[in-house]
Amino acid sequence: MNIEEMSVNAIRVLSADAIQKANSGHPGLPLGTAPVAYELFAKHMNYNPHNPDWVNRDRFVLSGGHGSMLLYSLFHLFGIGNLSLEEVKNFRQFGSLTPGHPEYGHTVGVEATTGPLGQGMAMAVGMAMAEAHLSSVFNKEGFPVVDHYTYVLGGDGCMMEGISSECFSLAGTLGLSKLIVFYDSNNISIEGSTDIAFTEDVVTRFKAFGFQTIEVEDGNDLEAIGKAIEEAKADKTRPSLIKVNTLIGYGCPAKQGKASAHGEPLGVDNVAALKENINWPCKGDFEVPKEVYDHYKELADNMAKAEDKWNELFAAYVEKYPEMKELWDNYFDGYDMSDLFNSDEYWAKGDKPEATRSTSGTILNMIKKAMPNLIGGSADLAPSNKTNMKDAGDFSKDNYAGTNLHFGVREQAMAAIGNGLALHGGLKAFVATFFVFSDYVKPMARLSALMKLPLTYVFTHDSIGVGEDGPTHEPIEQLAAFRSLPDFTVFRPCDRTETAAAWMYAVENECGPTGLVLTRQNLPQMEGSSKDALKGGYVIAESEKAVPDAIIIASGSEVSLAINAKEELKKSGIDVRVVSMPCMDIFEQQSEEYKEAVLPKSCRKRVAVEALSDFGWGRYVGLDGAYVTMHSFGASAPADKLFKKFGITTENVVKAVRSL
Repeated sequence: MNIEEMSVNAIRVLSADAIQKANSGHPGLPLGTAPVAYELFAKHMNYNPHNPDWVNRDRFVLSGGHGSMLLYSLFHLFGIGNLSLEEVKNFRQFGSLTPGHPEYGHTVGVEATTGPLGQGMAMAVGMAMAEAHLSSVFNKEGFPVVDHYTYVLGGDGCMMEGISSECFSLAGTLGLSKLIVFYDSNNISIEGSTDIAFTEDVVTRFKAFGFQTIEVEDGNDLEAIGKAIEEAKADKTRPSLIKVNTLIGYGCPAKQGKASAHGEPLGVDNVAALKENINWPCKGDFEVPKEVYDHYKELADNMAKAEDKWNELFAAYVEKYPEMKELWDNYFDGYDMSDLFNSDEYWAKGDKPEATRSTSGTILNMIKKAMPNLIGGSADLAPSNKTNMKDAGDFSKDNYAGTNLHFGVREQAMAAIGNGLALHGGLKAFVATFFVFSDYVKPMARLSALMKLPLTYVFTHDSIGVGEDGPTHEPIEQLAAFRSLPDFTVFRPCDRTETAAAWMYAVENECGPTGLVLTRQNLPQMEGSSKDALKGGYVIAESEKAVPDAIIIASGSEVSLAINAKEELKKSGIDVRVVSMPCMDIFEQQSEEYKEAVLPKSCRKRVAVEALSDFGWGRYVGLDGAYVTMHSFGASAPADKLFKKFGITTENVVKAVRSL
């Protein structure tokens, strides 16, 4: 056995030992694809193991995240993040750097949190789009300072998931030639042979998407794998699919080629049989020969030279184009937005009723002027979402410099691609669709939150105010769902001022995603709205009494109803306070003193008003409160008739207060 064979098998052995020790995990993928991972990293990746954050590195995404030990074995052997053998031994244990699925921001070297199959595929597309755009912005003749590939590995499960078709259809349309997809084809899923549910010709499918397709007959043939990678790189007009025919659980006589190799430890005896079968020279657990470690160190040291070479290139680039250094720093370190966010223009009050989606479009274009690295788009709804950026150009195969993205009717892929854009670095990204279609977006938004990515979600047509399109297009429960999502901040503004606050927060938030929930219908500009919206909830219309007779709490389009109800109640001597609650998430972060000042415990008569589900309002309304909310799906009719039909009216708010 030569040193390369031993190096491949080291990945297999460490993976099998770690999974066995944990008594939990998925050995099938690491055993089957170890040659692919080794060949790619050792000979073809533009990557510095000593600095996994190097900006111009090639990216590698393991979309089949269950095969995480493939990554951890590689990281340990290459010294990436100094991942110790002890951490490998602590696979899947609490607090370890080797969790069951790769977690971005937790383990050095992990490019994306992957678990749900298919999402890594779409995030890789987003990374490739980021590379294409940034190269068009920064590269000069003789100075390819942004020049790297995105590789992604997934199997039959990833290919079954609909999101993979969505994202790769777009990738082919965009001609993302620096995207290379490894398809681990082993024809096995958890339930057995893929033939029971998956018989399509994946290669032909990818040809239809506009990919170059290459097939490696033997997944253990390093030379063939390497040739395929170079062939993929040679195509400058198309993304590439490399189908690698592998044997799941390779090397384990009792398990290879079987479904049982997928998601359970091999067993002590089978691990021993694996080592014997592949002629592994060490008998003990987690034993790797010194010459293998030495080989990986030599590879890592040689790989590090790529960054040294790039640093020299970048220094010469800056010397010749000094103006580009400031632009580079702004893109990758962030623009100073204080001038815009402190300007009177930004906080100017609206002078007429306007839908918050329209207001959002105006503010978005103001932000774009001050932040040229803002990029984003809609799932074929930009005219309705008001997310088109003026004079920004359309990102396309013929114009990667454009910053208006067109995702087509692909909400799932859109959100995951947005995650990929954010993960890549150098860009501030947003995505947009109708709020009801956030149902398609939710799994990807969940990963946004898990990774704490600063991705902005623009959700318009936010309630029964959608009107004539009817209940299929009228969100009811979606706001409650997003409010329940940890580390996902949701704003539902009532007018221009609150919309400006929402966008400011989204731009400045570097600790997680932000959702802007916006109306289709026009809303009045509220006299009492203010920058206090940045506190999540605030008093928008005060009572005359120190302790109000009641408190009405509302968000978005219903704030005006609440204020109208206050005026009606005043006529009969009932003095109420109105609280605008555009963002529960931020309100909960305020001090107890502030929350008490806005919602004093001494006032238990409270009414929540929102043209959506009442789920989640209980913490503010309490046992003594009342709700003017939706308790069913909507209907098809003009918006004003629907609000009346479902009782979202000033009269009902007044009635609810009186009932307390």
